[in-house]
Amino acid sequence: MIANPEPFPFEQAEPTGDAQRDLRLALGRFPTGVAVLTALDADGLAIGLTVSSFNTVSLEPPLIVWSLQLTSRHLMTFDTTSTYAVNVLSADQIDVSNLFASSLDRPFEAVSWAPGLSGVPLLAGCSAWFEVENSQKLDGGDHRLYVGRVLRFAADPSPAPLVFHDGDYRALRKD
Repeated sequence: MIANPEPFPFEQAEPTGDAQRDLRLALGRFPTGVAVLTALDADGLAIGLTVSSFNTVSLEPPLIVWSLQLTSRHLMTFDTTSTYAVNVLSADQIDVSNLFASSLDRPFEAVSWAPGLSGVPLLAGCSAWFEVENSQKLDGGDHRLYVGRVLRFAADPSPAPLVFHDGDYRALRKD
């Protein structure tokens, strides 16, 4: 038995004094993929936003989950739409990620896309696409979690996916 064990078996980063910033830095150590969520708003206009909070929930039934900040200008659209798409970006789509992370009103004019189920935009050049039925919503802190049922999907294994880690885009190395 160790009398005074260290809380962690490694050297910790120096805290900044800002708990939210420190938490964001720690969470940033987990690499994530990057996706653009797309839908049609109440007027039938295409909307989209960049997320790194996308993940799988279940294969049977096929369910995915992602989250959106409660202050997002797109919250009402994703609360009310019946279908949306998850466009998993490829490594050469950093510009697409940045475009949909910006506050531009018409980002679809700058990208190639085609209408999927119910007209939801499917972006060209992605690693994978998921067309999803909006199933459940759950508030969690300052975000809303969306659970969706996958209706249709496709994948292109040739491009590497876009990865985000430690606050920056990264490339995967294939050995």
